[in-house]
Amino acid sequence: MEEEKKLPVKVSKLFLIDLNSIFQYGVETFGLKQAELYENEIWKLVEGLSSNWLLFSECRHLPTKSKMYRWIVLESHLIIYRITIKEIQALRILHSNRSITKIRASRGIRL
Repeated sequence: MEEEKKLPVKVSKLFLIDLNSIFQYGVETFGLKQAELYENEIWKLVEGLSSNWLLFSECRHLPTKSKMYRWIVLESHLIIYRITIKEIQALRILHSNRSITKIRASRGIRL
C-alpha cells in the first residue's frame, strides 16, 4: 500500500523564510514560549508527511490530475506541499488570508 512507504521530506528556502517570519511575529505577539510551541507543531506536521502525505486534502487552488499539491490547514496558516515520486516538498507556509495568486505562485517553487 502506497501510504506505508516513506519518502524524504525536503523544505524550500521560501518555506524556511516563511517559518522564520511566523516565528518572529509569534515572539512579538504571543511571546517566545508560544512561538516555539507553534514552530514545533509546524515541524511535527511537516516531518510526519514522510509517511502520511495523503492524509491532507488537495490544495483547491492548485488542482492537478495527480493531486500532487496538498495543504495542511493549521490555525491561521496553510502549509503547502508537493508530492513527487522521490520526495515530499514543503513549499510555503502562508497566512490563510493570502491571495489566491500568492498560493498559486507556489507551483513554480523549485527545490
